[in-house]
Amino acid sequence: MGLKTQVVKYVARRTFKKVNQWANSPIETQNKVFEKLIKKAKKTSFGSDHSFDKIKNYTDFVKYVPVRDYEGLKPYIDRTVSGESNVLWPRKPIYFSKTSGTTSGSKFIPITKSSMPHHIRSAKEALLLYINQSGDASFIGGKMIFLQGSPKLNIKKGIAIGRLSGIVAHYVPFYLRYNRLPSWKTNNIADWEAKVEAIVDETIHQDMRLISGIPPWVKMYFERLIQKSNKPVGELFPNFSLFVYGGVNYEPYRNMIQNLVGRRVPSIELYPASEGFLAYQDQQSEKGMLLQLNSDIFYEFIESSSFFEPNPTRISLEKVIIGINYVLIISTNAGLWAYNIGDTVEFVSTDPYRIIVTGRIKHFISAFGEHVIGKEVEEALQIVADQMSFQVREFTVVPQVTPKKGLPYHEWWIEFEKAPEKMDRFSKKLDLAMCQQNSYYEDLIVGKVLRSLVVRKLPKGAIDSYMKSLGKFGGQNKPPRLSNDRKIATFLETLI
Repeated sequence: MGLKTQVVKYVARRTFKKVNQWANSPIETQNKVFEKLIKKAKKTSFGSDHSFDKIKNYTDFVKYVPVRDYEGLKPYIDRTVSGESNVLWPRKPIYFSKTSGTTSGSKFIPITKSSMPHHIRSAKEALLLYINQSGDASFIGGKMIFLQGSPKLNIKKGIAIGRLSGIVAHYVPFYLRYNRLPSWKTNNIADWEAKVEAIVDETIHQDMRLISGIPPWVKMYFERLIQKSNKPVGELFPNFSLFVYGGVNYEPYRNMIQNLVGRRVPSIELYPASEGFLAYQDQQSEKGMLLQLNSDIFYEFIESSSFFEPNPTRISLEKVIIGINYVLIISTNAGLWAYNIGDTVEFVSTDPYRIIVTGRIKHFISAFGEHVIGKEVEEALQIVADQMSFQVREFTVVPQVTPKKGLPYHEWWIEFEKAPEKMDRFSKKLDLAMCQQNSYYEDLIVGKVLRSLVVRKLPKGAIDSYMKSLGKFGGQNKPPRLSNDRKIATFLETLI
């Protein structure tokens, strides 16, 4: 065992002990975070406007600080973007993470001197906990690749602006810079397809051991590698031993990526967001990701089934229940207060607190009150995939409320890598799986309010074409699994 490996394994053991300390005292840890955040922001504009000096406990916080999304917080963020200090958090942010908004164009999420270290620390912890559990640190001896956005940053009012993954690229530890790919020049290529081609050229002859990125874009990278080398990825990179991913549910892509690799590769799931690094997979044998309770993020939860009611109940961590779908609300040391990031989560454990991401609160189908969510359509498709021999590249689901003939239905637009031999049988099995996932959907089918779902086969690359039409192809952009309108269907209809 080399000296570098010995040092890393020692650090991994220490990290495991530190994480256990706060994970085993979750409520106490969150209470300390809450008190720290309120105390620190009392003299900010937001703190003054929301009576932070009167907030002594969580009940007070709920009383004085309403839940907001980006639009609700935008007046404060706009002041910060214009150069004003002490608005949401003491002093100015050091970065704005620029993301795509659904109603407000680009969103500018503040990252402060206080919050930035947690983005980096949590990512390192995830790798170190894997090393401690598996005993395998071999990936540190070879090349690593992180498929991410451009690290090129713009400056506005003295604050750097860019994609989160591009900002993080500036914080690669010195001891990993030799191992890390792609090159700075390649990482700055704006066009995603050209960037992937350049990455393939840079990496195809390297000893790649750790590969990280959003699954659909890693899949594209792997496909290009195979086209160029005529070898499966696992043969091309015999020492490839760890896949790190986040951003979307891996299950719809797992079989496809394993087939491209040619063997099973251990993986780690991360939950990084511009608003904060929220969770990571801490155990290979356990489902879900460990919620980051010690990262100066205070968590609240609202049941998604009641979220759109006038005054839905907000709860803190100690009252969550396993198996309930919650809208995630966070307050952070970047100055986001009772902030709805738009994600829904479900707890799979409360000892310690582990979550899975179930979808987006705005990405659902409820044209008839069924409130179908992302997790349900993904799991239904996976159940049928396990029963029948087919592979899906991409898919999206929309309602058809006004068909030319017959009852309304859910319309599944699917790109197949390998289509089922009997599409009618596939459609029936998928509809049955959806009934098992969502009892409201089943009631609508049984009550003949809806007819069984309809599958539309798409040519390969169709959903990529849709994302290109929006200017959101590549990087951290993800195609929608669900829509409650037919905008994406209107585009896809032109391709078949």
